[in-house]
Amino acid sequence: MQFIEIPTEQTTAITDLILAAVALHGIFRIYKSGFKIDRYKSLIWIWAFSFLATAAFLGSIAHGIKMPEAINKIIWHPLNFLLGMTVAFFLIGVIYDLTGNKLKRWLIVLIIFSGIVFFSITVIFQKLFFVFIIYESVAMIIALVSYVVLQVKKTLPGASIMALGILISIIAAVVQSIPAFRLTLFWEFDHNGLFHIIQILGLLLLFHGIVKSFRIKSAK
Repeated sequence: MQFIEIPTEQTTAITDLILAAVALHGIFRIYKSGFKIDRYKSLIWIWAFSFLATAAFLGSIAHGIKMPEAINKIIWHPLNFLLGMTVAFFLIGVIYDLTGNKLKRWLIVLIIFSGIVFFSITVIFQKLFFVFIIYESVAMIIALVSYVVLQVKKTLPGASIMALGILISIIAAVVQSIPAFRLTLFWEFDHNGLFHIIQILGLLLLFHGIVKSFRIKSAK
């Protein structure tokens, strides 16, 4: 096994691994803080971040290890499926909060189907990764508006923190969509590595907001 020698691919792979570790940390926090309080909500977010952690791990392999191009393309198929499911379950979690824990089954099916549609597009048009950026951005905008509304209504503790985390995630998506973004801080980062770094901050805020809502709910 040989590692990629391109500096930006190395930092992308490493930050992917860190992103996976952060997602696993979030899963542990959500399970510990909320599983006994709101099992359904906990499972939604656990699934979302489990998909993300697995996708990030596969991303570290795709970016960091030398392999034939054909094998690299094969890895991107399950990776794109996991990314689609990450966004789908994230959106399900948002709507669960927005509707006051009253989530219709047909809506869950519809959202999951949208993730499958995204995956199908990436299979047919393998070079159109910007489709994921658009898909993710639409979901993030819906989430941002939802948590701002919940904060204004003061119906969900931690909504403001989650809104901030989502805003940072949107900024991360914008950075990833612009290949010209590069930064050297001891190591060289391209738009993908910078996306991971910014996204990690967004995730930490999301975890904090989710956990905070569980803590306050348990105190009632």
